[in-house]
Amino acid sequence: MPSSCLDPFAWRPGPDQTVIVDASADSNDRARRERHETPLEQLDRNWKDLLQELRVTQTGVQLLTGFLLTLPFQARFTVLTDVQRTIYLFTVAASVVATVFLIGPVSLHRLLFRRHARRETVEIGHRLALVGLALLGVAMVGVVLLIFAVLLGDWAGLIAAAVIAALLVILWGLVPLRVRSVHSEPTEERSEAVTPRGQ
Repeated sequence: MPSSCLDPFAWRPGPDQTVIVDASADSNDRARRERHETPLEQLDRNWKDLLQELRVTQTGVQLLTGFLLTLPFQARFTVLTDVQRTIYLFTVAASVVATVFLIGPVSLHRLLFRRHARRETVEIGHRLALVGLALLGVAMVGVVLLIFAVLLGDWAGLIAAAVIAALLVILWGLVPLRVRSVHSEPTEERSEAVTPRGQ
């Protein structure tokens, strides 16, 4: 028996053949292979990426929450209508709860420190960050609605809030989902079987 039959790495595609690449390979497995990472190294990198993202969002939500909490002490706050006060309270609640969710992964990491639960930390932190971002978006829409309504009237507030909401849905939701769907589709090379060319 030729030695090439015993060596699984001895086979090479001929000039009239294409190579199969597994179309069902998980994207995480592909990323690890391309980066030459172990599963733990990939989880560590995912956690660092998440922390960088949280630093950006936490700064924004904390500034927004601080601004909202000072409004009741302003002179013009007393002239708000009942509807505007309701919008304000709803916006404050969304902003505070967003802060809780966006800081949640830090507490999670502290309590799970040295418990060998990196996968759970990354997965739960990812979900907390998504909920926090959604609530931050709600708070931003509420702030725009309130400010424009107080300064320019209810219709101006509704229009401005609708514009901001549309921008958030497009830039925070539809664009990333579209990019993700494109990158999750198998390429022609991944989906082709090994067949002679011309067949």
